[in-house]
Amino acid sequence: MLSGSITALVTPFKNDAVDEAAFQALVERQIDSGTHGLVPVGTTGESPTLSLDEKKRVITLTLEVSAGRVPVIAGTGSNSTAASIDMHKWAKSAGADASLVVSPYYSKPSQEGLFRHFEAISQSCDLPIIVYNIPGRSVVDISPQTMARIAELPSVIGVKDATGDLARVGAHRRLIGPDFIQLSGEDPTAIGFNAEGGAGCISVSSNVAPALCAQMQDATLSGDYQEALEIGDQLQPLHNALFMSPSPAPAKYALSLLDLCLPDMRLPMTAPSDETKAAVRAAMEHAGLI
Repeated sequence: MLSGSITALVTPFKNDAVDEAAFQALVERQIDSGTHGLVPVGTTGESPTLSLDEKKRVITLTLEVSAGRVPVIAGTGSNSTAASIDMHKWAKSAGADASLVVSPYYSKPSQEGLFRHFEAISQSCDLPIIVYNIPGRSVVDISPQTMARIAELPSVIGVKDATGDLARVGAHRRLIGPDFIQLSGEDPTAIGFNAEGGAGCISVSSNVAPALCAQMQDATLSGDYQEALEIGDQLQPLHNALFMSPSPAPAKYALSLLDLCLPDMRLPMTAPSDETKAAVRAAMEHAGLI
């Protein structure tokens, strides 16, 4: 079962190319810090700016470094069903444990179109699928009723829910059942998400504070919400600061303060504002990271 703190990995760049050495070190740091799973080539990994070859290389590097120690959920989705199928099948052949498949962005499909998109991907091979519902970026919301239909597909095992709506957790439980894996896609509400029945978080903050995020998730999953809240108090300013400018620019800046990678982004993403940089530094000091 996928659960706990699962990091949506950044993709470090150097001279506008993927910095493979820095990326490998980031993956090793995640595992050493207790992270429960890894997501390469998601939105936080700047997937829209990566070529197909770069996407495959980043996923391959993640698999090589992790070497089976933690699950790897490969980001394979796009707004093209055919392209998503190709990446999904490739991820299966590469050895990924699951695919993270985002709802088709920009196209704004109907609820029926959403169902048929995931149905086609599910039918292409038996790699487990985590559905990624993020209406703030994709401009389309997968309703709980449509999610229940999608969950009936044999390879669909869960959802990354970035709606920010904690009531969704209960709605999914009622419509689908408790075995459907619900992972938060929003760090600030991750504790509440688990309290409602979630199993973990696909996290941006865990790029920067992997040990604290893993400890917080461990506490919630063992039912120790007092400890989880204490850790959450340490992390909340960081959660907020990392989204003051478009993500993942603040996360990369934070990692640069730890000398783990350069803060470089690819257009159209740009460096965070000075205000954001100051907030990130203060939040890292608050969390005891610097």
